[in-house]
Amino acid sequence: MSTLSMAAPHDATAAPHDVDLTHAWWRKSSYSGGANDCLEVAELGGHAAVRDSKDIGRRPLLFSKAAMRALVGGIASGAIGERRG
Repeated sequence: MSTLSMAAPHDATAAPHDVDLTHAWWRKSSYSGGANDCLEVAELGGHAAVRDSKDIGRRPLLFSKAAMRALVGGIASGAIGERRG
């Protein structure tokens, strides 16, 4: 398994091919209602992996924990997302 490294604390990248995700604990939002049309998240030390539940064979995106907090916080606050008007 490779060591995950990122250039800056807010980077996101595709998971390297040699990152072992076979024992990752993937979680779905309870809001998904059991449908297979959401994102799944797994914690990997100082990073979070995010994948599409419809296509789990694709490499997930890796986010630093700081980037993941910023993303989730921005969505929760309404700063990131659809603008309806």
